[in-house]
Order: sequence, then C-alpha cells, then structure tokens
Amino acid sequence: MLDTLIIGSGPAGLSAAIYAKRAGLSLAVVEKNAVSGGQILNTWEVDNYPGLPGINGFDLGMKFREHADKLAIDFIEGEAVSLTPGSDAHRVKLDNGEEYEAKTVIIATGAIHAALGVPGEDTFMGKGVSYCATCDGGFFNGKETAVIGGGDVAVEDAIYLSRICSKVALIHRRDELRASNILKEELLNTPNITVYWNSIVKEIRGEAAVSSLLLENVATKETSELSTAAAFIAVGIRPDTAIVRDIVECDEGGYVIAGEDCETSVPGIYVAGDARKKRLRQVVTAAADGANAATAAADHINRH
Repeated sequence: MLDTLIIGSGPAGLSAAIYAKRAGLSLAVVEKNAVSGGQILNTWEVDNYPGLPGINGFDLGMKFREHADKLAIDFIEGEAVSLTPGSDAHRVKLDNGEEYEAKTVIIATGAIHAALGVPGEDTFMGKGVSYCATCDGGFFNGKETAVIGGGDVAVEDAIYLSRICSKVALIHRRDELRASNILKEELLNTPNITVYWNSIVKEIRGEAAVSSLLLENVATKETSELSTAAAFIAVGIRPDTAIVRDIVECDEGGYVIAGEDCETSVPGIYVAGDARKKRLRQVVTAAADGANAATAAADHINRH
C-alpha cells in the first residue's frame, strides 16, 4: 500500500510528488498522457513563473519532470477511471484494469478548455492561439488582439487586454453578452474594444503565427476577415473531475471544493491545481496547491 497516490502529472501533480517524496512518503504518480506537464506543454512562452521569465512551456514542464525524476519518483502510465474511498485506504482503478491502494489520494487532474474546433486552432496553438489572456496577453503588448466568447471570462479577458493592446475585438455568437451587468457596462464603455455581434470564427489564419480570423455573421451568413495578432478563446472550461464528482463536494461546475490545505470533504482525499475551486488558475497556483496537498497528506498519515 502506498502512502499517497497522485492522479495527474501537470505542475500540481509534479509539485505534490516532489513534496511528498521529500516528506518521506511512499508514492506514485498516475499519468494518462505520454508526456508530463499538463496544459503548460501547449504554452509557447511562460512569462509569469517566478525566476524563469520567457521560458517555453514545454521546457518548464520538462524541468518539473526532471526534478521528479531526480528524486526517483515512480510514474504509472494509465488513466484513473474510478476511486473507491475507504476508512483506512482508498482504492484507485486504472483503465488497464490495474488497481492501487493508498492511504491518501491527491487529485491533480486539471481542467480542460473548450475548443472552437475550427481550422488553424491546433496549428497556431501557442503561436497566437491562447486560452489564457492573463498568461499570454503580455506578449501582444501594443498589438491588435481578439477574444472569442461572451461570458464573464471572455469579457474580463477583453477588458484586461484593452489595457495593454492597441485594439481588442470581442467576437460573440449572440446579440447579447452572458456576462454580468457590471462587466458588460465596463466593456461597452471601453473605447478600444469593438464587439462583433452574432459572429463566429470559421477559421484562424496565418503563416508562422496568427494574422487574421475568418468571421461569419450567423444572421446574414456574410463572411469577413479580421486582422489580429492573437485569438484568445474563452468559450468555456470544465474541470476534469469525473472520477471524484460523486464522491467529494463539488460546486455546480464540477470544481472540487477544498480549503488552503487542499483537503476535500472526504478525509484523506486532496485536490490540487485547476480542478480545485479557486480564483486564479495558473502554473504558480497549481504548484502551490501541490505543495499544500502533499504536506497535508503527510500530516494526515502521521495522525493516523
């Protein structure tokens, strides 16, 4: 039996693994992808992780993994498909049929950004296509950018970008925003933001990087091309928490509710990173969650 089993190998999971190993716990990390690092692997540059400004997202993910490898942390390839809590141990089953028991479990499965599913989106990922304005907006200082979406996140992103970009286009498929009234008012009163109503993105275009968007008006079916250096996609995000959604307390969106120690409503089960309900979801907060979760798990084991 393991002291702790960590599900997920992004910044939260790897940070948890490092702290758990340093605490002397027996552990393993379950990773369903071929490469550790999580969503950060798709980020062209990371300019807000302390001490490593401008580092490539893939390189940062590899540095996290190298740190874990130096500590001889065990990794298990597979996807966790079920979690059965117990009084003394929790049992996790993988998609290959293997089962593991651990005194504590740390859920670090992250969240998944909804994609547009249009040509060019994958091609220009990290080269003008982004799902996080606060992460990548600074790379487009003084340039024209576009945000796709109509909810709170999209409107907040557009307002944020308006402070550092020359122009911001907000592209929304309906004739009314879903965002809160106070955000809508601020957006509509910001002079360098233009809203493209009843519009959808049909294609993201460019050569080495994003240079324009092909738009279609859903009412008239007319198409137009919008010049932009970046497309910030904010059409939704969902936590990858299906494995625990019926076990621990979650909010209406499926994010796991946990305090600063990252312990969920079930003793011995912890959550770290983007799967946790919190205000800011970035690499630095994911790593912090991992450290807190592992430390709390070690305390739990010592108490029991």
